Parts: sequence; structure tokens; C-alpha cells
Amino acid sequence: MPPAVSGLRLRRLTEVGPLLTLFLIAAALFGFVEIAGEVVEGEKHAFDEAILRILRNPMDLADPIGPAWLEKAIRDLTALGSVTVLTLLTALVLGYLVIDGKRAAAAFVLVSVAGGALLVDGLKLVIARPRPDLVAHLVDVSTYSFPSGHATASAVTFLTLGVLLARVQARRRVKAYVIGVAVILTLVIGASRVYLGVHWPSDVLAGWCLGAAWAMLCWQVGLWLQRRGKIERPDEHEPQ
Repeated sequence: MPPAVSGLRLRRLTEVGPLLTLFLIAAALFGFVEIAGEVVEGEKHAFDEAILRILRNPMDLADPIGPAWLEKAIRDLTALGSVTVLTLLTALVLGYLVIDGKRAAAAFVLVSVAGGALLVDGLKLVIARPRPDLVAHLVDVSTYSFPSGHATASAVTFLTLGVLLARVQARRRVKAYVIGVAVILTLVIGASRVYLGVHWPSDVLAGWCLGAAWAMLCWQVGLWLQRRGKIERPDEHEPQ
């Protein structure tokens, strides 16, 4: 491909990319606000109750569908979105960035992940939606229900770290794999909260919307800071 054509395509992608990202952020935030508005108004959703019932034995709502090993596996999977696991994962990535000489990038990742966590905790206190009482809870919970902390935090953490790792890869297949894994983990963790009966489906949908919007916003801010030399680029290394 001639250099001129390649340069033109790159410039067009650079121009369209931020606009597309802003559109996706707006769409995700709109989805969150719509769900939050209905929750605040106290509307009951047949959708929420129907999904929870589908995942339980109709003769015993304390018994989830599927074999015993499935419940155990989902308990293990939901732990991937816990505060402990996400904090440990973030700390490991921060350590790698610091050792690699990318201290500004490490600080930005820390602010992005911690900011998302504080945001969801604040929203839980403001909205104060009770946990589902329709079915038995299969894991212990103590905080409010909306939005799902696991769904939001996993979206913020895995998507942010996934994009960070993808940016240092040259091959498209590797980039797609890393982003795909981040998305799948986010979806699985959120869905596990509904299966375990500790969240209404709308809690998880709202968490996905909020977490994705926050992660995409952080990506755009990070790119903006990189272009101005405030954050190290992926190919920049501190001298040994």
C-alpha cells in the first residue's frame, strides 16, 4: 500500500475514532441513566423477576438450576470481580508499569480504577436499592444492590487493563484476543451475580453501562494526555 494512502487512512481513523468513542460513552451513559431513573422511581420490573425465576428451580427458589458443580464454578468465577482480586490484579499491573519506567501511566491507571470504585460506591449509597428478596442469596452480601459493584468494577478494571495491554501489542490478533478476554470476563462476572441471586438483572446491566462508559472515558483522557507528553507511550522505556 502506498505510504500516502496508508497515511490518509490513519488520519481518518484518528479523526473518526474519538467521535465513535464519545458516541459509545453517551449511549452507555444514556442506558445507565434510563435504568437508574426507573429504579429511583420504584418501578417494579417483570423482567428482573422473570430472569431470577428462570435461574431457579420453580419448586424451590433457593435451588439454582444446573448441577452442583455449576454453582461451585460460578461462585469461583464471581470471585474474579471481588475487591480483593481486582485490587491485587491492579497492583500487579501498577508494579509492572513502575518497573518498566512508566510511572505516569501507572498513576493514571490507579486514578482510573480507584475513581471507578469510588463512583459506584457513592451511587450505591445515593440510590440505596435493596438486594433481591425473591430468591435466596448463594453468597454473602452486605451493601446495596444498584448498580452491581462486581459488574461495574470488573468492566472498569478488565477493560482498562485490557486496552493497556493491547496497546503494547503490534499484531491485531493479539489485540483482539486481549480485548476479547477482558469483555468476556466482564460479562461472565456480571451474569454470575444474577445467577447467585444477589443482584437484579437491571443492577448488572446498569453496572455494565456505567463501567464501560467510565473505562472508555478514561481511554480517551489517557490518549489525550499521551499526545501532550503527560503519559508515556507504549514504546517508551526508561533508560536502564
